[in-house]
Amino acid sequence: MKHTVSIEIALPREKAVQLLTDPAHLPKWLRGLVLHEPLSGEHGQLGTTSRVVMQMGRRTIECTETITRREPADLREIPKTSVVHFDREIVGEGMWNAARDRLTEAGPETTLWESENEYRFSGFLMKLVGLLMPGAFRRQSRRHMQDFKAFAEQGKDVREATD
Repeated sequence: MKHTVSIEIALPREKAVQLLTDPAHLPKWLRGLVLHEPLSGEHGQLGTTSRVVMQMGRRTIECTETITRREPADLREIPKTSVVHFDREIVGEGMWNAARDRLTEAGPETTLWESENEYRFSGFLMKLVGLLMPGAFRRQSRRHMQDFKAFAEQGKDVREATD
């Protein structure tokens, strides 16, 4: 199963990318994040493997995330014509996900974030979830992007949300 979602963020690309990749900010916009800790490597760098724990309703999900692409490696002073690539592979019980994020300059003060996600499921239950609820995965991706936009533009913290 594959889907692509995108959103425009009213910030210069370099600032948006720095906020997106800073581990200190993850809990502020990544709804349900309980833990994101590197097991090997440095957070957000190519090849780094991290343990990720998410709370979704009453269910706790634990995954392993590996950074498979980060271009450019230095996210300061990114040339205007460059596309920033940040790809991850996420593996959890019964699920494999490749997330391929591209950030481009949509204008002098605007960033376009496009996220392409591919899912593969194993085991009867996860295959059934993927078959019966494909829209839930797209909605979750869009919600994370909207939460990041609200954090980046307005300083909203999902931990303080009432919805």
